[in-house]
Amino acid sequence: MTLAKEKPIAPDAELQQMIAESDSGSRSPAGIPGKMLLLIPICWTLFQLWYSSPLPFIFHFGVFNDTEARAVHLAFAIFLSFTAYPALTSSPRDHIPIQDWVFALVGAFCASYLYLFYTEVANRSGAPTTMDLWAAGIGMVLLLEATRRALGPPLMVVAIIFLIYTFAGAYMPDVIAHKGASFGKGMSHFWLTTEGVFGVALGVSTNFVFLFVLFGALLDRAGAGNYFIQVAFSMLGHYRGGPAKAAVVSSGLSGIISGSSIANVVTTGTFTIPLMKRVGFPATKAGAIEVAASTNGQLTPPIMGAAAFLMVEYVGIPYIDVIKHAILPAAISYVALFYIVHLEAVKLGMEGLQRPYKPTLAQSLMNFFGTITGICILTAAVYYGIGWTKEVFGAAATWALGIAVLLSYVGLVRYAATVPELKLDDPNSPHVVMPPVGPTVKSGLYFLLPIVVLVWCLTVERFSPGLSAFWATMFMICIVITHRPLMSLFRKETMIKQAFGTGISDLIQGMASGARNMIAIGVATAAAGIVVGAVTLTGVGLVMTEFVEFISGGSVVLMLIFTAIISLILGMGLPTTANYIVVSTLMAPVIVALGAQNGLIVPLIAVHLFVFYFGILADDTPPVGLAAFAAAAIAQSDPIRTGIQGFIYDIRTAILPFMFIFNTQLLLIGVDSLFVLAITVASALTAMLVFAIATQGFWMVRTRWYEVIPLLLIAFTLFRPGFWWDMPYPELTMVPAANIYEVAEQLPENADLRFQVSGENLDGKQIEKIVQLPLGPMVSGQERIAFTGMELLIDGDSVTIDAVDFGGPANKADLDFDWQISELQIPSKRPPKQWMFIPALLLLAGVYLNQRRRFKREQLLQATSV
Repeated sequence: MTLAKEKPIAPDAELQQMIAESDSGSRSPAGIPGKMLLLIPICWTLFQLWYSSPLPFIFHFGVFNDTEARAVHLAFAIFLSFTAYPALTSSPRDHIPIQDWVFALVGAFCASYLYLFYTEVANRSGAPTTMDLWAAGIGMVLLLEATRRALGPPLMVVAIIFLIYTFAGAYMPDVIAHKGASFGKGMSHFWLTTEGVFGVALGVSTNFVFLFVLFGALLDRAGAGNYFIQVAFSMLGHYRGGPAKAAVVSSGLSGIISGSSIANVVTTGTFTIPLMKRVGFPATKAGAIEVAASTNGQLTPPIMGAAAFLMVEYVGIPYIDVIKHAILPAAISYVALFYIVHLEAVKLGMEGLQRPYKPTLAQSLMNFFGTITGICILTAAVYYGIGWTKEVFGAAATWALGIAVLLSYVGLVRYAATVPELKLDDPNSPHVVMPPVGPTVKSGLYFLLPIVVLVWCLTVERFSPGLSAFWATMFMICIVITHRPLMSLFRKETMIKQAFGTGISDLIQGMASGARNMIAIGVATAAAGIVVGAVTLTGVGLVMTEFVEFISGGSVVLMLIFTAIISLILGMGLPTTANYIVVSTLMAPVIVALGAQNGLIVPLIAVHLFVFYFGILADDTPPVGLAAFAAAAIAQSDPIRTGIQGFIYDIRTAILPFMFIFNTQLLLIGVDSLFVLAITVASALTAMLVFAIATQGFWMVRTRWYEVIPLLLIAFTLFRPGFWWDMPYPELTMVPAANIYEVAEQLPENADLRFQVSGENLDGKQIEKIVQLPLGPMVSGQERIAFTGMELLIDGDSVTIDAVDFGGPANKADLDFDWQISELQIPSKRPPKQWMFIPALLLLAGVYLNQRRRFKREQLLQATSV
């Protein structure tokens, strides 16, 4: 396919500057400073690898506790913030001014203060010395400046506002006033404990995120990013709008390893956006498709950015459960985007690209079913084969598996050596040539092995995310060093030594790049810890509950809309991680508490994913969508229009959080059989595709307004059938509280007991809410109530909580003694709510027949005119 030659899509210098400023700092000094900016990130990487490995415990040397490791982690981040990021746009990029060296060294000392004087600070906890306060005060100022350099002013301003609120609480309006904290108390809380800067957020950055970012940097350096793009293009280029569909798939694959929407745009977009333009997509839509695909990449398990690892700590669930809850919304969102791209291609009258080799129908079917069968056989062999090795080899099974993976790697490299090396398409070439599928897929299959190792460690071995990332990264280091020499060896080339040198160079550059990409995340999680510390020190969380309840009037929907707007506004200036920390700290407990008071039990993971989704969507929300600006620079389009178009494509993602708050089956919560799973997946996918048709205004022909309304109604019904079904058939039946033991004994094993309770909280406020507690195994009613952590006093119709076990389910639900249980709510015996799918699908069939009739009429008119 030949098209008119275009001018270059975007100047290389502009793109490189954008990537540098957003990811790793824009300074590139020469000489000794330049070598230090290479050496220090490598030292940071080596420290993180050592800290995450089992080696310190094997050799009983270099063991760091969590607080010490966080201090060292932040010291590296602050030092590199001042040396890698210039203070102002007019500041020099080719050398590091002396004052920046001073700030870097002092900031690193203050950050590592907890490590250097850990024993002394621990022994005088709550009684800081003058030196402690000097280190904390100067460290706080330099952290705020480092945050401004690496991330811009917004997060710094938010942190300063919370600092002012902490110290000037007595002068605030009555609704948010508090007695205020002294300088000593505040600085001690923020800097010398793990309640502020060195809290959970920085701990997640230290323990988990660094190695995942390093893993992605090494994969990209080895060529995996190019491989994913080319594979997607080779498989999808012959379809209508093929390059755009390839952009969706490759961004999803890249999202698996990067966890950053902006990184996705600047890596995959450099290839896919020019391709989309050359086959007929307008520049704005080409950039917007890449933005929508890249923002969704950050939603894709198993690596979902730093915020996903924070959920592990904040929600208190294993990372594998975060993956389980996030996978269906991410999958249906991607399928819907793929379909949106198809609709855009049909509207523009596009045809697919010419394939270099066109298989017959029999070959296509054989390849399709062969691939599916092969994947199934491989999955079964791996799963059951691993189980067999564990039974036979016992503790040695891990070594046996490691040897098997290494042998597989060597075999796949040898297999890849039989085809030529992949070359990136020239974006300025007038010709668009699809790479052949077979050789393209063969050329990098070994890149999938580290991801297999990572997923296996996370899901089967149930290692911690940090240890899983460590083993995957070590394997990736092996690949980076050896895959080029092995390729040369198998191709019988004579440049093996040079290939090995290239591998060492790639490793050094990848380690440095991974560390420099962590600078912004490191300082962001530390600065966001200021917000968390202010909330715990001042008790503003309780004030937020009353404030949001007043604004929303007790409406859960209005409360969710309010939270979404806050996330989008903050996300315009804050990175996703910092945005998630701030909004989830303030709003997640509020949504759960107010939902319970209004009869809606909202799982904590659903609320955190809600905040996470809207934090990511801020990356393409005008006027400051950073991903949209990056895509617009590549596409040479208007960034505001690109952002608006990208957000239109992402409306499908924006409705998902509202749906899974009210229908938690979308998060695979309460899905207890394969049949229910199949129904849930099919209905959610159909609903999302129908919603895409309604919002894009096109199916077989352009939709009319009287078709859009039923389409939206169908999508809503498929997403949330219970909304209509609850009207004739209430979901719950009310039972007197005095029957609590009988009800507890009759409910199924591991069921939840749901009841309404009221009482006075610690602030003297009367609370009435719905609570759901696990009952555990099938035993007597009294024993199952004891399992919930409650002791009850029943006097006639009155049921009082007489005692609450510390740390039990009732205690975690904030119940207290002397609270009254007013009624029980048990599931009603009613027909399945999925019966509502039948009228929805009949209505969809009606819209389809109407569209088909108009489509045939348009075809007939076109044939007549010809």
